[in-house]
Amino acid sequence: MRIAFIGQQDFGKATLEAFLARGDEVAGVFCKPEKPGEKPDALRAAADALGLKVFQFASLKSAEAEQAMRDLNADIGVMAFVLQFAPQTLVNIPKHGTIQYHPSLLPKYRGPSSINWPIARGDSETGLTIFRPTDGLDEGPVILQKRCPIGPHDTLGDVYFNALFPLGVQAMLQAADLVVAGKHQELVQDESQASYEGWFKAAESHINWANHVDQVYNLIRACNPAPGAWTTLAETRVHVFDCRKHLTRTFGAVSGKPGEITRITEDAIFINAQGGMIEILKLKPEGGKKMSAGEFAKSNDLKSLNA
Repeated sequence: MRIAFIGQQDFGKATLEAFLARGDEVAGVFCKPEKPGEKPDALRAAADALGLKVFQFASLKSAEAEQAMRDLNADIGVMAFVLQFAPQTLVNIPKHGTIQYHPSLLPKYRGPSSINWPIARGDSETGLTIFRPTDGLDEGPVILQKRCPIGPHDTLGDVYFNALFPLGVQAMLQAADLVVAGKHQELVQDESQASYEGWFKAAESHINWANHVDQVYNLIRACNPAPGAWTTLAETRVHVFDCRKHLTRTFGAVSGKPGEITRITEDAIFINAQGGMIEILKLKPEGGKKMSAGEFAKSNDLKSLNA
């Protein structure tokens, strides 16, 4: 098949390479332009290296973008991790329209941080959806979905790199084949089950130690490796990464208030939350590098309640 490809970053690159590896023709690649000083996007760099035709329009709503798409004479459009808005006037140009990847089980978790939120909420399952892009945000008809579990200790990195990334690449190939062959179904999303979540940024990733230890642990997992759940220690903002959860019933009585440091070891800092403690193993101070929590405590002369 002849493909018009729209995407960015590593997922876009891997999906592009998967189509090419099986012999499909990529007529052109649309990537968002880099900001001044920003390193080349992974997809754009790969497309350049392969000698593919690359377009970088400031807006995909422009007449120039529409004409470029028409000139490609593509069988199908493939959107693999796209943050630019792609209007219907663009995505409907390929002969069989366009398909798009979204890393959640739509209509749940529409929006840009759809992998973080189910982990933060303590969900035991998530998945991915290949759908028809419309002018609504992640609202188009569903072509296929794939599910994957979220283990009780899985991080954002575990869920994405071990499941949603590889499953998503294969799902894009499968969906493109179904659509071009005319063997697909399109299911309208059930709006009564829909939810939208915004970006998972600094406000959302701030640790509230007054929350239950399960909620704190889920938040840290949902932000590891990015953006990193954060708190303040030694008057320094630190982003927390690797950690363990200890419930009161399994670790004995917890002394002190939520947010207080109850214990420091060579490798870890233990902080109270409701119903237990979080054992921080790895953190990153603002402007610094990742380090063991024990190393941070020693270099900042942190003290615990029991010191």
